[in-house]
Amino acid sequence: MDRLVVITGLSGSGKTLAARCLEDVGFFCVDNLPVTLIPPFYELIQRSAGPMERAALVIDVREGSFLEALPDILRQLRERSAPVTLLFFECADEVLKRRFSETRRPHPMAAQAATLEEAIQMERAALSHLRDLADRIIDTSRFTAHELRAFFKNSYGTAAEDNGLNVNVVSFGFKYGVPAEADLVFDVRCLPNPYFVDSLRLLDGKAAEVQAFLSEYPEVRELSRRVLDFLAFLIPLYTAEGKTYLTVTLGCTGGKHRSVALAEDLARDLKAQGLSASVHHRDLGRE
Repeated sequence: MDRLVVITGLSGSGKTLAARCLEDVGFFCVDNLPVTLIPPFYELIQRSAGPMERAALVIDVREGSFLEALPDILRQLRERSAPVTLLFFECADEVLKRRFSETRRPHPMAAQAATLEEAIQMERAALSHLRDLADRIIDTSRFTAHELRAFFKNSYGTAAEDNGLNVNVVSFGFKYGVPAEADLVFDVRCLPNPYFVDSLRLLDGKAAEVQAFLSEYPEVRELSRRVLDFLAFLIPLYTAEGKTYLTVTLGCTGGKHRSVALAEDLARDLKAQGLSASVHHRDLGRE
């Protein structure tokens, strides 16, 4: 087996959609497999005569008390050199409440809580130890279904494997918090801010006018060059380590102008170097 991905996290955060995305790129996926069956499942896959090289398992709070055994099971698998990765999905409370309201599905912990908000908090507490163990934390608060599919295709699909490492470039606003999935964080609030130019305030960093404004400043060009050089140094090291995805985040105050423009430039430059790179603007469109 080349890869075993264990997906866990908050109900409503997109775990099922993630499993479908992985299934689309060739993973054998199982939803809600009892954690005690993970080792036998791994052994079964290892002995399989067919081409079942990659698998993904969705494990969540529905496991109840059995969930407590997951850390030990993961440790045992890794001691046997199993290629296991733990992904933890989370989402902002307000987004989760809206999703449950739209789908009209009950929260798995609804019977133990007086309100949906209380159920969400209970689940957060119950899964906190798994969040601490996760190899990757994915916050889907600002992901659309299309963006999540693109993320998994780029990170786990054929293109990602051919290129060794996929770089996901994310712009964000510090006022909304640093993305939980960030591997590298670059603070670009030190750069001139187009927000204070009346003709640019209502535009965003993808607009040619904003990009032209920023490109006039030597410090903007120099920072972009240095970030690209830094990644040119790091990416071969990450690739040699076996890392298949890298999330590079650039943050400004609101995530609308500077970080967006620099993220667009960085993703374009990485693609020009032959790397698999995608760009996502987490906070673009926020008020």
